[in-house]
Amino acid sequence: MDPNPNNFPILSYVMAKIPSFKRTFSTAASAAAAAAADFDVENPLPSSPPRDQEPYFELTERMPHLTNPKLISAMRLAVADVAQTRSVLHTLGVRPDHEAVDTARLKLSEIEADLSKNLEEIVLTPHPADSNQHDWQGHQAKKEEECQKAAEREKEVYKAVIALDEMHEAYEKMLSEAERRLERIYEAAVAGNDVVEESLGKEEKGSPERAGEMNEEVARILKDAESGKAIERIDLSGRRLTLLPEEFGRFKSLVALNLSNNQLEAIPDSIAGLENLEELNLSGNLLESLPDSIGLLFNLKVLDVSGNKLTALTDSICHCRSLVDLDASFNKLTYLPTNIGYELVNLQRLSIHLNKLRSLPTSIGEMKSLRLLDVHFNELRGLPLSIGRLTNLEIINLSSNFSDLTELPDTITDLTNLKEFDLSNNQIHALPDQFGRLQNLIKLNVDQNPLVIPPKEVVNEGVQAIKNYMTKRWVDMVMEEQQRNSLEVQEQPETTILTRSTSWLNNFVSNVTGTVSEYMGGTTGKLKADPYLNQQL
Repeated sequence: MDPNPNNFPILSYVMAKIPSFKRTFSTAASAAAAAAADFDVENPLPSSPPRDQEPYFELTERMPHLTNPKLISAMRLAVADVAQTRSVLHTLGVRPDHEAVDTARLKLSEIEADLSKNLEEIVLTPHPADSNQHDWQGHQAKKEEECQKAAEREKEVYKAVIALDEMHEAYEKMLSEAERRLERIYEAAVAGNDVVEESLGKEEKGSPERAGEMNEEVARILKDAESGKAIERIDLSGRRLTLLPEEFGRFKSLVALNLSNNQLEAIPDSIAGLENLEELNLSGNLLESLPDSIGLLFNLKVLDVSGNKLTALTDSICHCRSLVDLDASFNKLTYLPTNIGYELVNLQRLSIHLNKLRSLPTSIGEMKSLRLLDVHFNELRGLPLSIGRLTNLEIINLSSNFSDLTELPDTITDLTNLKEFDLSNNQIHALPDQFGRLQNLIKLNVDQNPLVIPPKEVVNEGVQAIKNYMTKRWVDMVMEEQQRNSLEVQEQPETTILTRSTSWLNNFVSNVTGTVSEYMGGTTGKLKADPYLNQQL
């Protein structure tokens, strides 16, 4: 929620000097607990300076004008909207994950559909013959109103989830704009000009003439296509392309297209015309989004969109069901499409490292063909339980999710084909109890974790020692449980004897009752009366 000092250094520094959100503590204990909490850049606690402040001191060395009170005052005014929004979001809570937002939208659609159905039933309800027309219409109107109010009450929760997500998204855009404003203000101060906020509408984007320039090689390729020449592979990497012509959609025979390391900001929708395309490399460009038409590339097997500015993958990418290798690393992804696992069932390699992912969708457990999953350097707070269904997974990298990843689900031990596992630079305290089940594991990295189970001396001996320790620990736990159960049984002998006695008595009474019934002619009616029993009766 706070601006990242690495991405927004000036903004973080300025907001640290805006006391817009104060914490109060009623007791010394609560104050001590708060001191251990995450550092709030807007309200540094009065205790010893946390280590997060260090980048700010370095920043003032590189940008000495930041010590100018007049400049800081102007900057604080320029980011007042950011500080206010940040305080509101601090109260409302963290951003909901993409799956929760998708579910909320689905629920809203279902409520709307049910509402329409109920209103239609009310309208079609026949008018009773013995009812006054005016009263009947009033009754119907009241029912419609009540139905609509009930639907609105039900929708409130889901609307709140969507609204919170939209607020967080707008806040993230606001941070980028605020950082640019502060850069302009600082540049004006360095130049000796009055500190006046400049318009953001004058960003340098290059002239239209330059954007329209067409690389000579691109022109030649298009000319070959017009002549009817069948082209299967095109490599235009590193050509400083800023524009991809719509005409590229005419290459029906194209199998591989490499557009990496250029300056492309958009891909035309006409790319859907590359119906035979199997490999598409868009890495190292300036793409902020992918066209929905990419979902029409049904034969696509390899897609590389790494090193761009993508904040999300279009949902239509799920329709590329032939995908075997997907690389979306080095972007700004905060979530994956909810249904990605249900659709990309042939995917074998998924590289999504160096993003801002906070969670993985539950559907990822349906990627039964997946062999490599790389999600290091993200912000994962955990893994879905469905991760255990990836039974063909051989390599998984969860390293460097830092303070966010604190535990692993027990289902991780179902990945019995796992060979390499990187858990370094996280906050894992204990490996799952049945970790020894990962018999094929040959490489394990748990460095920079506060591991207690297994202890450090076992970790230092290597992966086999870890597996042996965890296996023995699990066996001991099972044995202890069995012993406890045995003791519980042995501690109940009197109850057992009483149970036997009660059972015997029930059988005896049953037999006597049966005999009496037979004597009285209850079942057969053919037994002769016994003289002795007659006398006793």
